[in-house]
Amino acid sequence: MSRIKTDIVTDIRLDSDKIIELKNNNEQFLIAKGRRKTYHILTYGCQMNEHDSEKISGMLTSIGYVETEDEKKADLVIFNTCLIRENAELKVFGKLGEVKGLKRKNPNLLVAVCGCMMQREEIREKVQKKFSFVDIIFGTNTIHELPMLIYNVEINKRKSVDIVDNTELIYEDMPKMRKFKHKALVNITYGCNNFCTYCVVPYVRGREKSRDPEDIIQEIKLLAEDGCKEVTLLGQNVNSYGNNLESEFTFAQLLYAVNEIDGIERIRFMTSHPKDLTEDLIKAIKECDKVCNHLHLPVQAGSNDVLKRMNRKYTKEHYLNLVEKLKEAVPDIAVTTDIIVGFPGETEEDFSETIEMVEKVEYDSAFTFLYSVREGTKAALMEDQVPDEVKHERFNRLLDVLYPIVLKKNQDCIGKVFPVLVETAEDDELTGRTEHFKLVHFKGSKDLIGEIVNVKVTDVKTFHMKGEIKKYGDTPLLKG
Repeated sequence: MSRIKTDIVTDIRLDSDKIIELKNNNEQFLIAKGRRKTYHILTYGCQMNEHDSEKISGMLTSIGYVETEDEKKADLVIFNTCLIRENAELKVFGKLGEVKGLKRKNPNLLVAVCGCMMQREEIREKVQKKFSFVDIIFGTNTIHELPMLIYNVEINKRKSVDIVDNTELIYEDMPKMRKFKHKALVNITYGCNNFCTYCVVPYVRGREKSRDPEDIIQEIKLLAEDGCKEVTLLGQNVNSYGNNLESEFTFAQLLYAVNEIDGIERIRFMTSHPKDLTEDLIKAIKECDKVCNHLHLPVQAGSNDVLKRMNRKYTKEHYLNLVEKLKEAVPDIAVTTDIIVGFPGETEEDFSETIEMVEKVEYDSAFTFLYSVREGTKAALMEDQVPDEVKHERFNRLLDVLYPIVLKKNQDCIGKVFPVLVETAEDDELTGRTEHFKLVHFKGSKDLIGEIVNVKVTDVKTFHMKGEIKKYGDTPLLKG
């Protein structure tokens, strides 16, 4: 296998003369107004976008901004966009229309649009033409340039656009403003090489590149020192981690390394591509006590014909064999998935095979989607597009099969005790997740946020469970 070196960049220009001038201007704003400039980020899409928003927050904090939950009170509104589903795209355009009114009332308001949508030239042109009040546009590969883009608008009084279609650069040491202290998202790869025929990710996030394991491990060690207990390793396909590193280092090896870091109690990862799920990785999931008993393994469809047209590079037989091996190695594992309904050319027989897949695997949960045409993908040009009414009818039939299975899985948890990482609190109701990524609500003090407590499940619904905290000394179900 040929390997390429990914260049690592640590200079993100936060100390240049221009950025120092921008920081000074923000300090003068504080003196004059008695408050700091505020920002509000609207994030659409996947966890990768969520993590990008954490980086954007870190960049803005470093130049003197503070976050506000109220976009109407913000001095800077940023749209971090998604292009995977048409619905997310439409939401962005609708919200931009609303912000236009805010801009009219406050001409000093800065509006920025970034993320996957901005990597497509035709969408950028639409934004610039229809929403001409937008001041800044930047892409997935130019987040580090945000302070300079703000400088161009505020100091040079000109709109800024900065897009890079593809790059081998990885920017390390970017400041981040984490949403939660007790859990963190950590990129291990960027981009994708799979070219599924329905997906725009390789075109908007570039080719796959892996971070050096030393940088990943060092970042997680620092997170642990800061009180982080759970990390989620992120990549479009984490299973292919290391393919472009100069020295061989696999995703399984990375899991073993992260498992040794003191302070980290839970390790999650997503997304796993079935074609790259190896025996070594299954062994690592079994042997690493901190790796959660949960695997998100997108199947997308249960028909080999559809999988081939999707360019998924595995068969339903291969997928089912993987699930069998996983459950044999880790009997307690929860398997979740993604399913697309109505892919071009999908026949009733194809759809029936997807239903059969759901019944055989018995997923703990699934993200289900109606296929939507994404311009620039091969699937958009395919003949035999499935009519919308057929998509919706099949989608409802899928849910009629899926939801009872998910509910039954949850019902099997009643009366059992699980360690739950407390994530949020509203009044005296806490919310957290089990190791299997099941959402649990229970009564307790907000002081428990960030702690792992034992919770006995008392009642369940399809999408969440209810429980009660058990006193210390009760024995939870541990990983086997």
